[in-house]
Order: sequence, then structure tokens, then C-alpha cells
Amino acid sequence: MDYLIIIIGAVFVNNIVLAQFLGICPYMGVSSKVSTSIGMSGAVMFVMTLATIVTYLIFNYILVPFEITYLQTISYILVIASLVQMVELVLKKVSPPLYQALGIFLPLITTNCAILGVTILAVRPDFGFNLMEAVVFAIANSIGFALAIVLFAGIREQLELSDLPKGMRGAPAALVVAGIMALAFMGFTGIV
Repeated sequence: MDYLIIIIGAVFVNNIVLAQFLGICPYMGVSSKVSTSIGMSGAVMFVMTLATIVTYLIFNYILVPFEITYLQTISYILVIASLVQMVELVLKKVSPPLYQALGIFLPLITTNCAILGVTILAVRPDFGFNLMEAVVFAIANSIGFALAIVLFAGIREQLELSDLPKGMRGAPAALVVAGIMALAFMGFTGIV
């Protein structure tokens, strides 16, 4: 039951993009096509989950015992950067079209505040997560990120086919849709 509460809370109630406003750069930048947003979601899911596992272990078995928790942010960024390089190498070999489509946004996963935010939240003492709960939290947040970005990309693709006034095409319409999506996700507040 605890896992279900973590999942519902992370995917819907406290969606990392639409409620906590983390990861806005890839949300706006990679969401012009559904296929690209799915690829980005997969990369973020992989990096976020692995980064949470590694950083949880680093925090609890190195930083806390040696009382060097002030190195948390820099050590987390190093872990995330290493994992992103690994994802970049794999995508370059396995799926060159996806690698090309993600372009500059793939290296920017390193500085994606959603990933850093989730890794920091997973070790918060007031959350009290064990390793398995932290992994579920990371997977649920990455699913929430994927849900938000894929839905947004689908709506943006439909907007391209719509007859919008000239001043509303592109970024203005995207921002309006993002705001409406955030309001819609606020409807889940109070579920957990």
C-alpha cells in the first residue's frame, strides 16, 4: 500500500513537472513531437532511476557516516553526468535517429533539475524512504515526467494542425497549454 501511495503521489498529485515545476527546459524543448518526447522520457527514466539508487547509497553509506553531507549536490551532479554519458554512448550506437532527434537536450539531462531534485528528495529524512521506496519514488517521478511530456507533445502536435492566430502560434500556445495541464493536475490534490 505504501508503494501505491508513493506512485500516485509522484505521478499525479506532486507531478515533478506540473506541480513542482522541475524539468521545464526539456518539457518545453523536446515536446514538439511525441516520438522525441518518448525517447527523452526513456532516457530520463533510466538516468533518474539509476541516479537515485547510486546517490541513495552514496548519501547513506559515505556522506552521512563521514559527516560530509555538504558534498551532496556536487556528488549527485557527478553521478548524473556519468550516467548521462553512458546513455549518450548507448543511444549513439543503438538508435542514431533518436540520438539525433534529442540533439542538445541529451547532454542537458545532466543539468535537468528534475533528476537532481528527485535524487535529493529521495534521501530526505522527513520522507524516510528505504532503498526500495526511493527506487519506486524515482520510477514514479519518471513516469510522471513521461506522462506530462508525452501528453504535452501530443497536444502540441495537434496545435500545429490548428488554425491559431499568428500571435498564439508556437511558444505562446505551448505555455497556455502547459498552464492548463498544470491546473488539471491540481485536481488530483488531496488524493493522498
